[in-house]
Amino acid sequence: MLCGKDLILATKPFAREIRIKSWMHTLTTLFLVCLALAGTILGPFLAIRIVCSILAGLLLVRMFVIYHDHQHHTILTKSFVADGIMTVFGILMLAPTSIWKRSHDHHHKHNSKLFSASIGSFPIATKQKFRNMSAKERFGYLAVRHPLTIGLGYFSMFIVGMCVNSFLSCPRRHADALIALVLHLAGAASLIIFAGWQVWFFFFFLPFLIAFALGAYLFYAQHNFPGVTFRCNNEWAYDKAALESSSYMVMHPVMAWFTGNIGYHHIHHLNAKIPFYRLPEVMEHFPELQQCKKTSLHPKDILACLRLKIWCQDSGRMIGLREL
Repeated sequence: MLCGKDLILATKPFAREIRIKSWMHTLTTLFLVCLALAGTILGPFLAIRIVCSILAGLLLVRMFVIYHDHQHHTILTKSFVADGIMTVFGILMLAPTSIWKRSHDHHHKHNSKLFSASIGSFPIATKQKFRNMSAKERFGYLAVRHPLTIGLGYFSMFIVGMCVNSFLSCPRRHADALIALVLHLAGAASLIIFAGWQVWFFFFFLPFLIAFALGAYLFYAQHNFPGVTFRCNNEWAYDKAALESSSYMVMHPVMAWFTGNIGYHHIHHLNAKIPFYRLPEVMEHFPELQQCKKTSLHPKDILACLRLKIWCQDSGRMIGLREL
């Protein structure tokens, strides 16, 4: 059984994109997004517009995973056209490249460390640290991890977290955050004024609301699930963080397609250079990666993940407020 550095090196042959596949997945997903969005306007019946709006939201999640792989320099590297597409998409999705890459790279290098800045991750407090917090600090900590905050990720994580906070922290470095906000608000206002609130709702608001809610929950549950392990900084190791602190989210094949195989998150954290379309292949090839910690999108598993709030160092597991 391979482990540690040997396992990472063994996955290296799979960390190569198939260029034509990368372009095929990117262009077909973009085409389907445009088709679904067109259906929200041109659909002859309300039911069709609702379905198209939901499909557009799910397709935006898939396109975001493709964008995420591009930002890892995993697919479509050294392509001027791809860089242009992804830059525009990042601004459209309120996750400009200057912000997303910095925060997400930090997340990969520090995921599951107990005492590290929560850049690109949900904050984790130990039981002792939580008890020592002031009432205001506890409220802020629990508010960030609250299901409503995750469900309204459109506003909390992307508009405020990604764009407003990033721009205010460093206006010069994150000027693209301001551009994203201005274009986003101008686009919404223009749709309401010139096309009406129904077009705005189905074409613009609902797809973003669905995409960001699902994206925020996926990001949360992939590192906050029953059985997750967190370690002190001096005990942290990259491979352990991948295999013990990142979940394999079991999904129906249709949902796995919409989410760009992001459910194979333990493999992605082990080697971020493996393209999203090769992750199932890697899982099948290595028995070591099949013995992983799992969760799913079943309501029972979603509730189990959302109840977790605090790391108990005594028992070595995440606990909820009732247990505390």
